Amino acid sequence: MTFAAVGSLALALALSATPPLQAQTPAATVPTLEQIFRAEPYRSEAAKEAAFSRSGRYLAYLWSPFGEPGTDLWVHDTRTGKTQRVTSPQVMAAFEAPEDMERFDRKLKQRQTEYAERQAREVAQQAYLRGEKVDLSQWETAAIETLKKELAEKKAKDEAQKAADKAEADAEKHAAAVLAAKRAGKPAPAPAAAASAPEKKDDKDKELWELRDELKKKLARDKLKPADLYPGPAQFAWARKADELVFQYRGGLYRWKAGDKAPTPLVATQRELRLMGYTADDGGVLYTDETRVLRMGFKQPGVQVVNRELIHPDDEQKKYRISETAISEDGRWMSLLARAPLKTADDKPAPSGRQVEIMNYSERWATAKKVNREVSDDKRTQPPLALYVRQVPSGASDAPRKQPAPVFTNAGGDVWFEMSDVAWARDGSHYAFTTWERDKELLRVYIGAADEGAKPGMVLERRGDVGHEVVNVIKPRFTPDGKTLVLILDESGWRQPWAIDVTSKALRQLVKGDFEAHQIAGFTPDSKALFVLANQGDSAAMNLLRVDIASGTIQALGAAGEFHRAAVASEDGRWVAANAGNWAQRPELKLLAADGKETSRTLTDSSDKAWAELKLLQPERFNYANRHGDRIEGYVFKPTGWQASDKRPAIVYVYGGPLNDRHIVEVDSFQNTAYLFGQYMAAKYGYVTVAVDPRGHSNYGRKFSDANWERAGEPQAEDLEDLAKLMPARFGVDARRIGLNGWSFGGFQTQYTMYTRPDVFAAGIAGAGPTEWENYNSWYSGRTIGKATDRTKPVLRKYSLLPLAKGLRKPLLLVHGMQDPNVLYQDTVNVYRELVDSGKESLVELFLDPDGVHAMGGVVKPAGWHRKYEAFWLRNLGRAGD
Repeated sequence: MTFAAVGSLALALALSATPPLQAQTPAATVPTLEQIFRAEPYRSEAAKEAAFSRSGRYLAYLWSPFGEPGTDLWVHDTRTGKTQRVTSPQVMAAFEAPEDMERFDRKLKQRQTEYAERQAREVAQQAYLRGEKVDLSQWETAAIETLKKELAEKKAKDEAQKAADKAEADAEKHAAAVLAAKRAGKPAPAPAAAASAPEKKDDKDKELWELRDELKKKLARDKLKPADLYPGPAQFAWARKADELVFQYRGGLYRWKAGDKAPTPLVATQRELRLMGYTADDGGVLYTDETRVLRMGFKQPGVQVVNRELIHPDDEQKKYRISETAISEDGRWMSLLARAPLKTADDKPAPSGRQVEIMNYSERWATAKKVNREVSDDKRTQPPLALYVRQVPSGASDAPRKQPAPVFTNAGGDVWFEMSDVAWARDGSHYAFTTWERDKELLRVYIGAADEGAKPGMVLERRGDVGHEVVNVIKPRFTPDGKTLVLILDESGWRQPWAIDVTSKALRQLVKGDFEAHQIAGFTPDSKALFVLANQGDSAAMNLLRVDIASGTIQALGAAGEFHRAAVASEDGRWVAANAGNWAQRPELKLLAADGKETSRTLTDSSDKAWAELKLLQPERFNYANRHGDRIEGYVFKPTGWQASDKRPAIVYVYGGPLNDRHIVEVDSFQNTAYLFGQYMAAKYGYVTVAVDPRGHSNYGRKFSDANWERAGEPQAEDLEDLAKLMPARFGVDARRIGLNGWSFGGFQTQYTMYTRPDVFAAGIAGAGPTEWENYNSWYSGRTIGKATDRTKPVLRKYSLLPLAKGLRKPLLLVHGMQDPNVLYQDTVNVYRELVDSGKESLVELFLDPDGVHAMGGVVKPAGWHRKYEAFWLRNLGRAGD
């Protein structure tokens, strides 16, 4: 499940954190919603796929500056401190068809024009509402005039083509007549007189409504698609020894060596390729083409298929096909994960899974599209699975070897079975993987020797209470010496790294303490230390820690109070890199010295310089103890001039659900509603706005992430009620004017709280909330809401909000994208029906995006979205001083 932060992070909007002003900010100086949520995002995408060369000297990453399309390849030299841009549209133009580059350029201009027009329209629409003289039809008028010219040009071209076709037909007809006359001995007929130009008819122009229809079709045809813009490289891989890399760009592979000014092309295809890495001797590269693994040498011509497809006798029941291949770093061994079609008892293909219809109302007649949906009472259709271990052929001259039997299998069927990627030791001596059987609540870890015929051994088994989030993040990794397998477990109530000795199979905890540390960034080359991201000491931040594997001693490497993401360590153990920042300093890719002695380097600059002009308030962190003594984290925007004795209106933003490591109170998250809109309401209207992480969130340990199990929404409602009680004295708010807002799980949580505690909050806004867990995707609901092993009936119906809706007493705004494939729009329709049926017509209203999906993004844009929120809160909570 996603929540509002997902769409907000994609927009990458943030306000620079500045010290609070000493006097109330004049309304005229507060940026408008159109400025805060402008059409063009204020940031480019964050750097991604950062990776060090084997020597540790170079750091490569994919990123492009603000305003540029795609993500280009950059390489930073840690020794000289210089950064080289390896690719750009200009560089890659040497390998592209001119037509493609022209299209990229044309579509980029189209995007810029669309940004500018949308921004101008939103500003003009608000000016019109203020009574200013504005022509709101100017953009349509201009577009229709352009369309008229295009239609006229097309008509002239078509008529010219018709005239040419007619002339050619007349000439052919005359030639045939001449030939016929000759054969008949008759005189040749005279050519037909040239047709005079047809009398020009007074064509009536298309009516305005017809032109609007034509314009709608044109806009649909010209709508920007991801493939319309220059993408930049999609992936790269460093050599195993040399300081060089190969990257993949639009179905081609390119080689770049340190010191080169430009890349060299290797392979050009029209297929989707994916790099696996260099060969063991750096003499070539391995890459996938669908399920095939191909090996290409740099010096010798030709391509070799490395993972020969499986061969099965005709009478064999399960005919597996390769779906994934992993190759050991030394290039000698590979694992093949294969799956077979699932069949019924009479040997027929198993029926496809459930599909639900989503209605589209944009055309004259409504149409429906189907999306996949698997709910808790659906029978599973897990395909049979087999794992094979093979030696990698050393060359094209190797004779094919007999196919070995699988080393591990799972029969599939109506079971919930998950398996991790296969991890290989660096020397290829061992491999490891983990499995999770949800129905049995069974977690297992396997280690196998590099042997085609040997079965892997189970080295760890946990049944029952293993923490629902563990299986989603557990990624086994061997230390560089191959002697230890490190993986994330939730043995102590926190997701942290543990070690399994490959020889003795002994299990040992590597990190201890009440904090989460579930993202391993790498190891030192001597295997004595690991690098891990953890929120030790600050649950709203993630820092890079260097952990001594023997003693457990911890050293923090990054700056305190920053959230580090997507971290990676160099193999020489000297450097780590991560996207890092906070509310005061926007997140950027940073290079950190692993010994903590050298000042960090910032390698990217992703923001539009205009961002500095948007200055509002800075949030304050706070926490409180709920009725059970749990520490609940939050942040608050207080308006300038705030005093504890005030009685201001207030808004609380909540998400409340577990999802990997996501939560709201993160020091680098500029979430649209909680952060940006919260600042706006505080600065312009004197509101106190709060964002809070009640029990239910991830990254606070298992006590929080398991809180929803078989009591969905109740722990959060308790924590929100406790917050509301302390807000008047602590935050200077009016207890009668506190609003509640949330999206996705937060939309569910807002409704649950408003229905079960109807007098705590004065009004609520619930966005895209799953009101009926029986209809939500079972990958989430079955591991966070309640056990769903009974396939005969929708047992999660007990958590439906529909029977609770009659408890509503205060105004509620329901918001949803009508084409949401995640939380179905029907959830909002059904709870709205219940509310109306129970006499709540005067309390409930709907705000819908006809084209919107889970994070909206259709006709309703962020500025308009939050204008609706602004009006709702002012109508129901008033202003400061009221």
